[in-house]
Amino acid sequence: MDDRHIGIFDSGIGGTSIWGEIQELLPYESCIYLADSKNAPYGEKSEERILELSIKNTEYLLSQGCKLIVVACNTATTNAIDYLRNNYSVPFIGIEPAIKPAAINSKSKIVGVLATKGTLSSSLFHSTSKNHAAGITVLEQRGTGLVEMIENGNLESDQLYQLLEQYIMPMLDKGMDYLVLGCTHYPYLIPMLKKMLPEHVTIIDSGQAVARQTKMVLDKYDLLTSKVELGKHQFYTNGDVNVLATILNTTKSNINISFKDF
Repeated sequence: MDDRHIGIFDSGIGGTSIWGEIQELLPYESCIYLADSKNAPYGEKSEERILELSIKNTEYLLSQGCKLIVVACNTATTNAIDYLRNNYSVPFIGIEPAIKPAAINSKSKIVGVLATKGTLSSSLFHSTSKNHAAGITVLEQRGTGLVEMIENGNLESDQLYQLLEQYIMPMLDKGMDYLVLGCTHYPYLIPMLKKMLPEHVTIIDSGQAVARQTKMVLDKYDLLTSKVELGKHQFYTNGDVNVLATILNTTKSNINISFKDF
């Protein structure tokens, strides 16, 4: 048993969608979350810069004694997780678009993937598509500008709706019946997506699968907490604290949010 924190980082607030799934499945675990909003989005940066930022985030979380690190960012996973696993001794949990379940369940055999440039251009994404989407048409769409709007807390604007519609409608016209969200920011778009998508289109993201994998790895390495009270969570952001607080939508005493210029 191990009562140290789980570490989580993302290029901003999007990975809180992953934290929410982990917290729901593992309510007694405590977490430290880094929201690197100052450098969001990672998806438009070079592989070298993504790796540099991922190392920086990892080393801070390790300095805080974290027992496991969740790379709650598709772009950081696809570009940096191999390096992190090879150079640090703690377990790492990564994120990748949930193409496999979408491909298995699609009736039209046409699956849309909304993701960042960094994810869609990565070798991991292409190998995942090749391995799990044989006989499936995978429609790739870059969500340019979406992360920035979410980071600004701009979740209900007409501008966001119009941009999202611009990305989604061409895939819908081509017959997709599954939409894979390939960025941890994008689950915050689900209420808006449901307004524009017909009922037969299923939206899928990786959050629950990541939470289950986190639990499995903690159990495998005897790292589950021994505590039987709700975990305590520390959130650090180098962006707007108010946006993070609004996204988390909580004033619970076991959650603390603060600014940190990292």
